[in-house]
Amino acid sequence: MKRTLRHLLSIGLLGLSLSAGSQAADQARAEEIVGGRCFLCHGLKGESASAVFPRLAGQHAEYIAKQLADFKSGKRASETMKPQVEDLTPAEMKALGQFFEAKVVGPRKARDAELLSVGKYIFERGNQFSGLAACASCHGPKGLGTPQLPRLAGQHPRYIEDQLKQFNKRERTNDNAVMHTIASKLTELETHAVAEYIATLD
Repeated sequence: MKRTLRHLLSIGLLGLSLSAGSQAADQARAEEIVGGRCFLCHGLKGESASAVFPRLAGQHAEYIAKQLADFKSGKRASETMKPQVEDLTPAEMKALGQFFEAKVVGPRKARDAELLSVGKYIFERGNQFSGLAACASCHGPKGLGTPQLPRLAGQHPRYIEDQLKQFNKRERTNDNAVMHTIASKLTELETHAVAEYIATLD
């Protein structure tokens, strides 16, 4: 009996060791890919110095992997991203998601207090007069999202605005169709305000 238990324990430990080794290899490959191409737009740690490109630090691994797969398949159109993902395997996409999810980037400091108050209201409560749903109802009160819905907290305002415009014009169709309705109900002021507020979340 004791011999059997020792045998099972050794098999379990071997399995854990192999799993850890595999994860380390995946992360090493992810670092290689990031250092070879991703960093040019998104930064080495997903911090993205340019407001045109999204911050990936802290984003859900599953969500990143899905977006990469959609860029590759053409479900999400992007002349910039298409050539970057063409040779990526599903395992590499998963590893990249895990790499960026583990990174941390801080929120943006508040600027215009009055504008932020409008953004906070829209984010938390929506607009009952136009039928606009609250952002928090799907993305959470702090904009942290879920594995299926993106983390918004700390994202560049410019990027948020650009994506909302793409949803409104039906130029982005790979994600939840609810966003088409949401984006169509936002005024220009509300779009700008909520994007500025989202950037201050952590």
